[in-house]
Amino acid sequence: MTQSTVILALVVVTALGFDFTNGFHDTANAMATSIATGALRPKVAVALSGALNLVGAFLSVEVALTVSNAVVKIQNKDGSPKADLVGDGGKALLLIVLAGLIGGIVWNLLTWLLGLPSSSSHALFGGLVGSTIAGLGWTGVNWVGDGTKLDGVVGKVILPAVASPIIAGIVAAAGTWLIYKVTLGVVARFTDNGFRWGQIGSASLVSLAHGTNDAQKTMGVITLALIASGNWHDTKGIPFWVKIACALAIALGTYLGGWRIIRTLGKGLVEIAPPQGMAAESASAAVILASSQLGFALSTTHVATGAILGTGVGKPGAQVRWKVAGRMVAAWLITLPAAAVVGALMWYIGHIVGGGVAGAVVVFVILLGLAGFMFYRSRIDPVDHNNVNDDWEGTPQQPERVPAGAAS
Repeated sequence: MTQSTVILALVVVTALGFDFTNGFHDTANAMATSIATGALRPKVAVALSGALNLVGAFLSVEVALTVSNAVVKIQNKDGSPKADLVGDGGKALLLIVLAGLIGGIVWNLLTWLLGLPSSSSHALFGGLVGSTIAGLGWTGVNWVGDGTKLDGVVGKVILPAVASPIIAGIVAAAGTWLIYKVTLGVVARFTDNGFRWGQIGSASLVSLAHGTNDAQKTMGVITLALIASGNWHDTKGIPFWVKIACALAIALGTYLGGWRIIRTLGKGLVEIAPPQGMAAESASAAVILASSQLGFALSTTHVATGAILGTGVGKPGAQVRWKVAGRMVAAWLITLPAAAVVGALMWYIGHIVGGGVAGAVVVFVILLGLAGFMFYRSRIDPVDHNNVNDDWEGTPQQPERVPAGAAS
């Protein structure tokens, strides 16, 4: 077994590990509002989301191709992989990919431990950018593509990150306002059950959309590693076994449920009523599906959070906890650079050890140690399906329900 094969195996295992953390980190994006409003029981919600993530992963490959082509400059002008980054020369690129994945996983686990719904996508891209800069220099990153269209890290990652939560928030705010306008004067108990049924459909659509976007990011990373090792040569295609493995990993992670983040999104931003939940989920699904078809590797967390905040703005008299939102935005802003620092540090450690198999094994062991520590810390103050819907600290007692739209 060659050194490249051993490192490739570590990369694939680590990539599927990232995919797993992506699943439980982002379950909240689809199901937090449905759980918060009682539209779905917590365990039913995560099971449904996991199944639909599995299906969604097979519906498109545009985002996967973005990941395998948009971060590291691996192509010649004719589209063929660069000779010095594949085969025997691919060991350097494999260490870059491994270090970048570790950067993404560490940030995912840290923000999960803190209950912060940060972006798994930006954690992944940040880790890869940092390790690429460390290994290949600033010119090794595909910042803007060939300049003829929106491409590279700027066009496919950064610009969608800025625009997507704003668009989702506006759509959700308009939808919420319209819902309460139409149902003005109708007793809430007559409308809420209907919207809860609607939430099941809209939350399912978000889960499906999440599979079309986030599951494919790991597909792109594994394909990049296969290209580096010389086991794959098509920069416009994804191996079928990679699709299956990534779909199963993200579905399993989703099923286990990232309860800490579900609690923050479902209870920490806005006290969500069923009409708001349906508006938020519908807006999120529309933005994510459109972006997946365009190949934009956006953050589904940003989209879902923007939509939930939009429902708070759109509902008359709703209380938005802007302090909690501010913590989330701060996490968003530092996600990419923080993951980049970890990715670069992991590359340097692996390189100092000597690169090759030794370097890859050392950074993989470091990952296992950090992951084990954060899991241990999470058990000190556990959050699960039993307490995910407990009242948020500082939440005032809610008055008796009044007709929808009557609040001022």
